[in-house]
Amino acid sequence: MKNRILVVEDEEKLRRVLELQLQTAGFEVDKAGTAEEGLRLADHADMVLTDLRLPGMDGLELLGLLRRQNSQLPVIVMTAYGTVESAVEAMKAGAVDFLMKPFSLDHLMAVVNKAIEVRALRDENRKLREELGWRYEFDNIIGGSPAMQEVFSTLMRVAPTRATVLLAGESGVGKDLIARALHFHSPRRDRPFVKINCSAIPENLMESELFGFEKGAFTGAIAAKPGKFEQADTGTVFLDEIGDVPAATQVKLLRVLQERELERLGSNKTKRIDVRVIAATNQDLRAALEQGTFREDLYYRLNVVPMNIPPLRERREDIPPLAEHFVKKLARDSGSRVESLTEAAMEKLLSYHWPGNVRELENVIERSLVLCTGTKLDVDDIKLDLSPRARPANSVEAFLPDGMTLDTYEQALIREALRRAEGNKSQAARLLGLTRNALRYRLSQMGLEA
Repeated sequence: MKNRILVVEDEEKLRRVLELQLQTAGFEVDKAGTAEEGLRLADHADMVLTDLRLPGMDGLELLGLLRRQNSQLPVIVMTAYGTVESAVEAMKAGAVDFLMKPFSLDHLMAVVNKAIEVRALRDENRKLREELGWRYEFDNIIGGSPAMQEVFSTLMRVAPTRATVLLAGESGVGKDLIARALHFHSPRRDRPFVKINCSAIPENLMESELFGFEKGAFTGAIAAKPGKFEQADTGTVFLDEIGDVPAATQVKLLRVLQERELERLGSNKTKRIDVRVIAATNQDLRAALEQGTFREDLYYRLNVVPMNIPPLRERREDIPPLAEHFVKKLARDSGSRVESLTEAAMEKLLSYHWPGNVRELENVIERSLVLCTGTKLDVDDIKLDLSPRARPANSVEAFLPDGMTLDTYEQALIREALRRAEGNKSQAARLLGLTRNALRYRLSQMGLEA
């Protein structure tokens, strides 16, 4: 659709010149000789070009009324040479730009095109915010089970506050989505949301990544750089996998939570910051406290409002709506013809144990859509990861293997995890359901710390 520009100018010849120039450039044009007439036509305009000196109501009054009527409508004012004060006053009142008469047609088009581009960017930004808002609306985070309704109830009470929240739950349950919903429904929704994956940052870089560094703080620091906490100032920091933060960094993190201040690496200057902290873990932090790998004072600072996100196998009533949601979403994104699932396919999903939770369910649906040739996912189309299931607690086979003690069995598991992870301690720790520091503690007990 062509953009429509309203020209408000009392001089008929200039009004006609502006009309022809704008039409030649591809715009639709409405014209008005007075502010009163322009006000009546403004509802259909994408932009207004108005003179400041008009018979009756002047351009400044018109600008004020247009801004009250539609604050998003860009207005460009035209004024004669020698009345710069009026142009400045118009800019303060909300005009996006001004043209000093006499002006060239090239200058006119440059100003008009700039104003149209700015409006398009603002419209796109507003649309993205609306879409983001829909995505993180509580009603659109799918979960009708009692366990998830309890999570939503806590979300509604906690989101408007600045309280620190600790999200606990297995990998894939949706802790990231809940963290973003907490931010979006808080007064900080228009401020930065900075996610930090603590397990993905090498231990020797953790401090500089979180708190920044000054020029010359270390070899290669050729310029100062703010850390993640400074980037999130006035917004929210999401510390994912908080259990993997090294002990040395835990002390500085505690200071940020207690004092709301930090120092960059290589600096003795204290910076005040205003951030809300949301942390998440798929580990048992209480076990880490007992092992001495996680500070007790930091734990209690983080655990102001604990929220436990239940695994999918404990809320099976959420599987059908989640599966239907992923079918519609992923089919639309991939161009698949699939519209729904058969009852047999749904039964297969309901009978699976879902060790990877909601993330695994989404991946299974995506894989099944790719391989399906019909319009419905049937039982044979559902491609599950048929790795061995966890054995029941009362099974004889679930106890210790013959001839092994608890210590030797634990050591065998740790060695196998390290073998599968090719020596990568962080990956091995995730395989074992431990923090990196907890694994290092066990390796030191085994004499394998190096």
